[in-house]
Amino acid sequence: MDIKEDLILAHKRIEPYIHHTPVITSQTLNKMAGAELFFKCENFQKMGAFKMRGAMHALLQLPIKQQQKGVVTHSSGNFAQALALAAQNLGIKAYIVMPNDAPEVKKNAVRDYGGIITECEPTLAAREATAQQIQIEKGATFIHPFNNFNVILGNTSTGKELLEKHPNLDVIVVPVGGGGLISGIALSAIAFGNNCKVIGAEPFNVDDAYRSLESGIIEQNKTTNTIADGLKTSLGDITFNIINNHVEKIIRVTEEEIIEAMRLIWERMKIIIEPSSAVALAAVLKSKSEFANKKVGIILSGGNVDLQQLPF
Repeated sequence: MDIKEDLILAHKRIEPYIHHTPVITSQTLNKMAGAELFFKCENFQKMGAFKMRGAMHALLQLPIKQQQKGVVTHSSGNFAQALALAAQNLGIKAYIVMPNDAPEVKKNAVRDYGGIITECEPTLAAREATAQQIQIEKGATFIHPFNNFNVILGNTSTGKELLEKHPNLDVIVVPVGGGGLISGIALSAIAFGNNCKVIGAEPFNVDDAYRSLESGIIEQNKTTNTIADGLKTSLGDITFNIINNHVEKIIRVTEEEIIEAMRLIWERMKIIIEPSSAVALAAVLKSKSEFANKKVGIILSGGNVDLQQLPF
């Protein structure tokens, strides 16, 4: 079976459980960018982010016996909500490990979706150890937020929907955190695109993916000081491999550029996006010559923003 067939099947599996999100345009932003921009609005996805696609697909691929024992993940926000909601849809117990400094709005959403939260110290080691403990105690299956091929396969549906609507995109720009979204978009560009390139966008303050492409090995972040709270994670081996082989380059942006792009989308397009989503537009506006006169897909990855903490 070729990759295109795999992607079509993955999309079919999750279709009853997800929104087919709109693609919208803005004449004002087109003029500012000097390009034709097509925004794929995953901020309108169920639970407010693209993560619903991957979480749903990973759960549907679990054998019934494993579903009955529940699932566990660690996440600071969007994947936590996605797995909790996907599990609720299927009557599966979801144990969610969240750092104690995760936004309260995201913890509340996880609880609303029936997720059982265990809080831990805000380090990767603490998150992993706590999740492992739950696996042992409950017999739950661990679902990694991004470094899981079934999660990535679910995410490919984002790019598939975009390219089915606009098959002649020259490039798609995607925010990069753990790499689960951009990996999915890269695979869908191969399957459904017409020589469509994929470019990543990343904050300077957490530019591990940029450095990983430069060095050829997975780099870690030395700081997590960015407003784009969904992009603080480092790559996994599966996502790095796909990015290394199929992503053209990664453009880094400053915190000021992220905030300005976020404000533009709120003001000009009248839609709510979270800072992580704004990173892709920030990259396009920063590198106008790269995108001049091209048809550019931009993935707005999510809209789960804490309205008490707006940067403008």
